[in-house]
This record gives sequence, C-alpha cells and structure tokens, in this order.
Amino acid sequence: MIDITLENFQTELIEGSMVTPVLLDIWAEWCGPCKQLGPVLEKLEIDYAGRFTLAKLDADKVPQISQQLSQMFGVRSIPFCVMFKGGQPVDGFVGAIPAAEIRTFLDKHVPGADELEAAEQEEAALEALAEGDTQGALEKLQHAVATDPANDDARFDYVKLLLAEGQVDEAKVAFAPVIAKAATVRRFDSLQRWMDAIDFATPGTGQPRELPEFDGAIAANKRDFDARFARARVLMSQQRWTDALDELLEILMRDKAWSDDLARKTYIAILDVIEPPRPKVADGQIPPDDPTVATYRRRLSSIVLS
Repeated sequence: MIDITLENFQTELIEGSMVTPVLLDIWAEWCGPCKQLGPVLEKLEIDYAGRFTLAKLDADKVPQISQQLSQMFGVRSIPFCVMFKGGQPVDGFVGAIPAAEIRTFLDKHVPGADELEAAEQEEAALEALAEGDTQGALEKLQHAVATDPANDDARFDYVKLLLAEGQVDEAKVAFAPVIAKAATVRRFDSLQRWMDAIDFATPGTGQPRELPEFDGAIAANKRDFDARFARARVLMSQQRWTDALDELLEILMRDKAWSDDLARKTYIAILDVIEPPRPKVADGQIPPDDPTVATYRRRLSSIVLS
C-alpha cells in the first residue's frame, strides 16, 4: 500500500500504473465508511498477490488531487476509489461497497493470475535466452503459452524460437491457434512468411531448392524478380538474413512495388523476426536499436522515399 502525496503522485500513481494497475482510495480521517472500506481493500490487495497496487490519498491533506478526480468523475462524496491504468484514470466506484462487488470491479481491470504467470514466464524465458539457455527458454515460453493462450507476445517469441532451432513442425502446431491473425497482426504475418519460405525451400518432393538454380537466371537478367525473390526465400529458410535482405533490396531498387509489394512486405517480415528483444534500461531512457535492424530499416526508407 502506498500513501499518495503531491511529491510522489507522478512517480507512484501515474508512472506506477504504466506497469501495474493502481487502485487509488480517496478517504478522510473523519469518514466512517472510509474506515470500513480501507481494511477490505488492504485484504484484497493481498489476495490479488501483485495484480494491482493499492494507493491511498487523504482528501484533506491533498485536496488538489482529490478535487480534480472528483470533478472528472462527477463525484461529491467519499470514499471514492479510482482505477489508474497506463497512466490514466479509467474507472471508479463510490462508497463502502461489499468485497464481492469490488472483486467484480477489479476483475474488469487487472490481469488474471494466468496472465501474470505467463508474463513472468515470458520474461524469464528472454533472460534465459540472453544467457544462452535455449532449451530453458523454450520450456518457459511453452509454459507461458499454455498458461495464457491469449498472450500473443509469448506465442510470437515461442514460434520464432522454435523456427530458429529448426523445430518447424512444432512451430506450426504452436502457430495454428493464431493463424487467422496473420491477416491482421503484422508480427504473425511475418512468422507466416518465414514458414512459407521454409516450405518453399523444402518442397514435398524432398529435394531442397539450392541457390545455384536461381543464380543463372539472375546473371542472365538482373530484372528476373521471380528468381531473385525465390533466392531470397531460400536464404530466409537458411536464416541468412542479411543476404536475404540484400537480395530483396535488389528487387526494390528496380521496382519498389513489385508484385503487389511482395518484396517490401517480405523485407519487413525479416526485420520483425530478426529484431531482438529490447534490453531493459533505466526509467526515462530509450533502449538502443539493434544496429543491423536499424541499418536495413534506413536502407528500405531511402529506397521507398526516393
């Protein structure tokens, strides 16, 4: 539980709610219902085990904040509770309502226990991967997806790592529940394009496509974009990412919109799958861009804008 003052309002309430939802209890010493509600909220904070933070604000000591929130919600009495998420007040309730009603209110705004566990597993997986423990990362990501199937971040990281490790069949199984999202979610579209490239490079005949079969056509005609694109897809399947990007750039330099933007979309897909997780930095700082991704983004921009 946190006591809110003018000095810590920005850090504890606004910035704090960017990470974890914060329920602000506006109360006063002379308010009987406030004293009834306080212990109930404190117990719920314990029961919810970190899924939200309880903050308290004395309306008499910090009237500037309490009055502003009361005007915002059209409330003239206390206790008055306001839920902050993403740095903004999003909902509230008035009075010492029963615990069951407060739980219903909280459940609309705070992450479920499964969501929280999955997010923790995903973070632990990325830490394991940074330490070189690929198998540990896979196990944690698999657990995160199983715990919270709606966690798209964990699923993206899981499928991406499976593909990187050559576990294509397992990746397709993990991707299947969100395959429809590939039409609207760019990161999933990027994974789909990677899997399509793998399928293209290893057709059903069992005989993998090799780069030399496209080299002759390109040497004879530098504008043979079908051959260039096929070569780029084989390079994608081999995870030779910068070589694939360079091949796609050869198309884009000659025809920016070739085949309904197919080269450009595939180029962007590669950038999506090769971009590593952003490293953690101190509050207020911006994590650095990956140098390879940044370089190839600039190259694409220079072509598109030329």
